[in-house]
Amino acid sequence: MVLPLIARVAHVGVAILLVGGTAFNWLVLMPAMQGESPELAQKIRNRWKRFVHVGILLFLTSGFYNYLAVTGPQHKGDGTYHMLLGIKILLALVVFFFASALVGRSAGTQKIRDDARKWMGVVLLIAAVIVGISGFVKVRPSPAGSVDSASASGTDADASKPADSGETR
Repeated sequence: MVLPLIARVAHVGVAILLVGGTAFNWLVLMPAMQGESPELAQKIRNRWKRFVHVGILLFLTSGFYNYLAVTGPQHKGDGTYHMLLGIKILLALVVFFFASALVGRSAGTQKIRDDARKWMGVVLLIAAVIVGISGFVKVRPSPAGSVDSASASGTDADASKPADSGETR
């Protein structure tokens, strides 16, 4: 009971820190830094990079734990849940790519850093979609027949199926 709580708090906490930090960077820091020294911008990027990389690691570990050990088994047979979660994971991987590119130093991602304001806006838009999907799957009712609805009603999912009498029809 404690490990699922820790994983959930870590997942949501990292989301708050990284999405909030990106929003601050996009809305406040970048406009205020226009005309400032490139060395200062690089120092800020290097410091933020640590949060981004550790945050991605925590997102991946807590997210996969939450799915494999907590929510996935609760939604066995719920195709809509798994579809939306798959979309959410793919969008998160896109966010991880852009977040890494924005703090990286690879020449291949320099164009992304050169237009950082635009790409941070894209990251924030995708993050908002992810939060929307997360909120929806958290509050939507479980469909009849899924493991979650069966466990909530105190019945076995297979109990509602007619018993096989062994007769051939």
